[in-house]
This record gives sequence, C-alpha cells and structure tokens, in this order.
Amino acid sequence: MQKESAIKEFAEACRRIAEYSLVSCSSGNLSWRVKPNTALLSASGSWLGELTAEQVAVCDITTGESVNGVKATCESVYHLGILKSRPNVNVVLHFQSHYATAIACGETDAVNFNMTIEVPVYIGTPTVVPYLPPGSGELAQAVIDSFTDSQTHLAILKNHGLVSVGKDFNDAIQKAVFFEMACKIIQTNPNAKPLSDDAVKHLRKTSRA
Repeated sequence: MQKESAIKEFAEACRRIAEYSLVSCSSGNLSWRVKPNTALLSASGSWLGELTAEQVAVCDITTGESVNGVKATCESVYHLGILKSRPNVNVVLHFQSHYATAIACGETDAVNFNMTIEVPVYIGTPTVVPYLPPGSGELAQAVIDSFTDSQTHLAILKNHGLVSVGKDFNDAIQKAVFFEMACKIIQTNPNAKPLSDDAVKHLRKTSRA
C-alpha cells in the first residue's frame, strides 16, 4: 500500500471512530500496522474526528521513532508495545465513549458485562488497568501487560478510558461499539440481567469453532 493511500484510509477510520461517538475532541488515539515494523499513529493533541494527513505519524514499531517528523500521541509507547507483542493485532484504539468511561470511573470487579451476545463472542473478559498518569511509562507497561494473553481484546483503564484491539479497523471499532452498548444497558436499565454462565460458555465455544 502506498503511503498516501494508507494515510487517507487511516484518517477516514479516525473520522468513523468519532462518528460512532467513541471519542470527543482530542480524546482517544489510534494506531495501525501498515508494514511488519511500521505503524501509523494519530498525532499528539489531534482530534480524530477532524484528523488531517499532516496529523499522522509514521513510526518504527521497534524503536518508536517517528520517521516523518510528526509527533505521535503521548500513548504511542503502549500502542507500539501491543503491536510488537501481538502479531495478530494490527489496530489499537484508545477510546472514551460515555457509558464505558463512566464505568471505568467506578468499581468494575463485580460488573458482569455479558449483557448481549456480542460481548462473549467478540470481546470476552476485559482486563482492568489501575489508574496511572497518562503518557507515563508505568501506564504504557501496564497496558502492554494487560494484552499479553492473545484472547484479550479490550482493557478498561481506570478513571481514563478503554483500549480495544483488532485485526483491522472494523474489528477494533466493533469491539468498542459493542462494549459501549453493554455499558449503556448496565447503566440505564435497572432490570437488566446478564446472560447465564451456560449461555456465555456456549457462545464462546461456538464462536471459536
């Protein structure tokens, strides 16, 4: 894929993320592996919904260096770290949708997110990362560690937001949208009941068949 067309596709994906209300203003960031050791990342401080070609950093996954001079998001370390450790992942999305972020600001240990079939099929059990300063090395390592298991598709960052991963843009976005839907059900329907354990086990088993 040519550099210009890849950057155009990346910017279009960023705008789609905003259209799904997964980010607001300068919240959230995105990365995409375009070559085995090269990734595109949204620039520091950029608004995904209005991202331009000049706000796309081209980075070396191994060194973290921006090879086109654009400063990548301050969360680039965990983006590149996940891409480096998870060859089955090509897209990393940090998002802050309203209902999911609200849950990230509370107690998550007792929350059962299996409200709809999409959660056990596409997301599984999210990991939880304790609050650590944004852009810090400590946060980056904690997020990378939370995705060590190849079956982990989404992480909750306490008092911060969420991270989803996928094989492509649609995969990562879909997981984020489905998780937001589950969180909205949990927060708006006091009578909502999650799927039974047997139903969850069956869905996970059949989805991997």
